[in-house]
Amino acid sequence: MLSERRLQVLRAIVQDYVGTEEPVGSKALTERHSLGVSPATVRNDMAALEDEGYIAQPHTSAGRIPTDKGYRLFVDKLAGVKPMTGPERRAIQNFLGGAVDLDDVVARTVRLLAQLTRQVAVVQYPSLTRSTVRHVELLSLAPARVMLVLITDTGRVEQRMVDCPAPFGEASLADLRARLNSRVAGRRFADVPKLVEDLPEAFEHEDRGTVSTVLSTLLETLVEENEERLMIGGTANLTRFGHDFPLTIRPVLEALEEQVVLLKLLGEAKDPGVTVRIGHENAHEGLNSTSVVSVGYGSGGEAVAKLGVVGPTRMDYPGTMGAVRAVARYVGQILAES
Repeated sequence: MLSERRLQVLRAIVQDYVGTEEPVGSKALTERHSLGVSPATVRNDMAALEDEGYIAQPHTSAGRIPTDKGYRLFVDKLAGVKPMTGPERRAIQNFLGGAVDLDDVVARTVRLLAQLTRQVAVVQYPSLTRSTVRHVELLSLAPARVMLVLITDTGRVEQRMVDCPAPFGEASLADLRARLNSRVAGRRFADVPKLVEDLPEAFEHEDRGTVSTVLSTLLETLVEENEERLMIGGTANLTRFGHDFPLTIRPVLEALEEQVVLLKLLGEAKDPGVTVRIGHENAHEGLNSTSVVSVGYGSGGEAVAKLGVVGPTRMDYPGTMGAVRAVARYVGQILAES
């Protein structure tokens, strides 16, 4: 375990390096920070931090920079994330509050996160498997053709056409709509199959085939596997950090193009807290020079998806974590109210 003083020195090195982009020397540290010890003591502390792998010396400089291990300890020992200011919170609320539907919420969230953090923003669409049914609408398009509209608690809307085996009257359709919603509205997707399995028996014999066809389409919609969608924005922000990527920015850009990689980076949505993966903690080799800050979002205290940012390891961790957490909280509120 590091002593509190050496931890203080490490914090100062991280803060200065993030702020100045220059390797940090002991003289600069004692001038900029109230460490309460002599430059010689700071030099000894820096030597110890280097021996333990928390900081390193670039070849061309007398100063030191944090390593992945140093950033990890800095993040783990953070007293708290940087709170958003009142004007920042109002700006987030106003910007996200103007969204008209789920696609607009996700698009606005990506733009906002990229602007606030000046990193690459990634937002996952709410997962169907962790959603609940808000309403099922059935619309007659022709005597034997029905449009099924599934609306989730997160504002996601799925539409399907159903070709019925026989004509289905308006009265029967209204009856099916009412019975269906009385059973599934407000219920988890996983519970729906059991809740509707005996529903065809409540209808006249000649209508049961159509009811079964509509229910099959509904159940297929609930379990579709291509549900994992995400949106990415702010990739151009990486060009500001060219010197933070030792060889080239290309592996980072290539990794960001792979949706599977990004979904793995964001992690499991069921973990709602802020997660920070630094440098080589990212399994994908192309992202070994980046850090990923992600958090779950959702309504009712349960995460239904993740959002986050990708940037160089030399990032403002307290500020980035604060921004990501604040945006997730507002997105959750909007989904709850929508």
